[in-house]
Amino acid sequence: MKKIALLTITILTASCLTATAQKLNKKAMKKVLFVVTSHDKLGNTGEKTGFWTEELAAPYYALADKGVQIDIATPLGGQPPIDPKSEDPSAATEDTKRFDNDTVLLSKLKNTKKLSDVNQADYDAVFYPGGHGPLWDLAEDKTSIALIESFYTHNKPVGFVCHAPGALKNVKVNGTFLVKGKKVTGFSNTEEEAVGLTKVVPFLLEDALQSNGANYSKAADWQPYAVEDGLLITGQNPASSKLVAQKLLNQLNVKK
Repeated sequence: MKKIALLTITILTASCLTATAQKLNKKAMKKVLFVVTSHDKLGNTGEKTGFWTEELAAPYYALADKGVQIDIATPLGGQPPIDPKSEDPSAATEDTKRFDNDTVLLSKLKNTKKLSDVNQADYDAVFYPGGHGPLWDLAEDKTSIALIESFYTHNKPVGFVCHAPGALKNVKVNGTFLVKGKKVTGFSNTEEEAVGLTKVVPFLLEDALQSNGANYSKAADWQPYAVEDGLLITGQNPASSKLVAQKLLNQLNVKK
């Protein structure tokens, strides 16, 4: 009987320790929200736009491979539009190739959460991939604007790459533009001119950031460049996606 009782105690103790370890691990695991555009029309050109594949895929894998949990939300919910140009073989990277064959991520994208249904309290940080789409919807979306403000005022990192800093255009904290006096970057005027869309986009990102008082800087066109100013992390172009993710990982104290 004593042996049975001792065995029972041992099993119960082990179960308790396992449950405790699982709870601690779950608590320690970081969770990041990705906010992706729902806009698919490239102005009045008759062409399509959306999010840029590399700008979602590279940060997604950089974070997910370190054990970070990721949810994806869009203004409309469901499948976000992919910029067709980002699917061209000339734009392919190892991350986009992985993305193309990732049935789990592709399924997650088909079933994105609706932006109005998410709560910053459930996440440790927020990240916005670019593509031209955000210049039309996320720049003006009141839910997105309020969400960014909420993350920032609750001392949580906010990351953006390429055109995604356009989502900051109308974000204010205590009545002042969030980017005012802050070091930022984003898709440059010369890069916009290079892709021939200066007259198509609703606003030039570089100009808009500077108009709101940001200390905008950039590297040479298409070169990796990311800037960090406190909780605010921004990257200049698709090639900067991993740099933004690395800075985000650092702020989340996730070991590389």
